[in-house]
Amino acid sequence: MENDVVLTSADNEHSLPENVSGPDVIIVGAGVAGAALAHTLGKDGRRVHVIERDLTEPDRIVGELLQPGGYLKLVELGLDDCVEEIDAQPVVGYALFKDGKITKTPYPLGNFQANVAGRSFHNGRFIQRMREKAATLPSVRMEEGTVTSLFEENGIVKGVHYKTKDGQEHKSCAPLTIVCDGGFSNLRRSLCNPKVDIPSCFVGMALENCQLPVPNHGHVVLADPSPILFYPISSSEVRCLVDVPAGQKLPSIANGEMAKYLKTKVAPQIPDELRDAFVSKVEKGSIRTATNRSMPAAPKPTPGALLLGDAFNMRHPLTGGGMTVALSDVVVLRNLIKPLQDFHDAASLNQYLESFYTLRKPVASTINTLANSAYQVFSASSDEAREIMRQASVDYLGLGGIYTSGAMALLSGLNPRPSSLIFHFLAMAIFGVGRLLLPFPSPKRLWIGATLIWGASEILFPIIKAEGVMQMFFPATVPALYGRAPPYFSQA
Repeated sequence: MENDVVLTSADNEHSLPENVSGPDVIIVGAGVAGAALAHTLGKDGRRVHVIERDLTEPDRIVGELLQPGGYLKLVELGLDDCVEEIDAQPVVGYALFKDGKITKTPYPLGNFQANVAGRSFHNGRFIQRMREKAATLPSVRMEEGTVTSLFEENGIVKGVHYKTKDGQEHKSCAPLTIVCDGGFSNLRRSLCNPKVDIPSCFVGMALENCQLPVPNHGHVVLADPSPILFYPISSSEVRCLVDVPAGQKLPSIANGEMAKYLKTKVAPQIPDELRDAFVSKVEKGSIRTATNRSMPAAPKPTPGALLLGDAFNMRHPLTGGGMTVALSDVVVLRNLIKPLQDFHDAASLNQYLESFYTLRKPVASTINTLANSAYQVFSASSDEAREIMRQASVDYLGLGGIYTSGAMALLSGLNPRPSSLIFHFLAMAIFGVGRLLLPFPSPKRLWIGATLIWGASEILFPIIKAEGVMQMFFPATVPALYGRAPPYFSQA
C-alpha cells in the first residue's frame, strides 16, 4: 500500500452512476468513524458521498490502540481484515508500573476465539485500509474537498457546501448528512452544544531497537505528574506517549526545553528496558505533541443531520476507548436505520436519529466515564488520600479473579456497562479504605478514609452528570427512545 495514494472522485472507479438523483447520505470526514460508516452503509446498498479534506495517509500519534471490544465491532461490520497487512500487533492486556513494581492485568479473552484481542498499529495505515475498502463499493463515492457549511431549508439540513482542492465551490444534497470531521470540527456548533475541555497534552515519539518488558501488552507507568504510555505500533516500533497535565506549561521543543524536561524529569521514571531507546529518540529530536480533548455528547437534534465520532464526543485517550466508541456508534446507527426504505421522509428519519443519541449512551458513556476518571486517579497528587487511592487502584487491578477480569472487561470495551463501572469504582475505593483501617483504625486513618471516599465521588459523579444520568442508566425512560421511537426499535 502506497503512503501517497489519494482516493478522489476521479480515482474511484465506482463513483455514483450518472443516472441516479443523488446520494442517500453525505458523510463529512473519512477517519475511523466516517470510513467505517461509508463502508457499512454502502454495503447495505445506500448511495454514499464521502467528502474528506485530505485523502492521503494520515500521520498521527494517537488513535493507535484498538481495544478488544472495538475489534469485535470491526468483525461485526466486516472490517476486521483492515487490521491485517499493516503490521498490527496483538495486545492481550496491560502492565502497570509503579514504584518499581509491575502489575499485569490481562484482558478476559477466555470465552472468545483466539484472534480476538486488542490491536495496535500506525493509525494512518488502518484508516487508509478502511477508506480503500469503502471506495471499492459501487455505491460509495469518495471525494477530496473541504466542507465549508451545512445548508438548510425550513429547518431541515439538506446537504453541504464544499470546496475542492482546485478552489471550485460545490453543493451536495442528500436527505441525511452525517458529520464526523474529527475533534477540530468546524461544523459541530450547529448540531450540538460543545463544551471542550483540554485535560492534558501528549508528547509522543516512536522508539526503535527496544523490547517492551511485557510483550503484547500496553504499558502504563504511573509517573509524576501523570501517566506515561508505551505500546507496540509495528513489529519494530514502540509508541511512547508522555502525558503533560493542562496545569503544567508545555515545554518548548524549539528552544530545547522539551528535550531537557524529557531527559531529566521523565527518563528516570521509565522502565530500564526502554530508557536508552527513549533518551536516544529525544536526542535525535523526533518529538511530536498532540492536544488531548474531552467533550461530553450534548446534541441538538436537527432534522436531516447527525454527529458522529470525535466531532460529537471525546474522552481522555489514556484508556484507548475512542475508536471503540466510534465503531460502536456505527453499529448502533446501522441497525437503527436499516429498516428505513426512504430517507426523504424527514419527520420519520428524525425520530430514528433522536433515538440514536439515546441508544448509544450506555456504552459510550461508560467508556467515557472510565477514561476520564482513570486519568484523574492515575495522576500524581500532593493529597495523601488521592495517593492512597492511586495505589489502591493498582493493587485492586492486581487482585485477580472477578476484580481484575471485571475491571478489564470495562477497560477493553468487552463489557461496557454503567452498573459494572459503578461497582468496580466504588469497590476499589472501599478496598483502599478497608486496607487503610486495618488492623486498627485511628482517627487520622478514619479521616483519610472518609477523604478517599469523598475524593472518589468527586471524580466519578461529576463525569456521570456531564454524560447524562438518565440516558446512561435508564435509557428506556428517555422520550427519544421510549415515547417517540420508531416501531422497529420500540419492539427490539
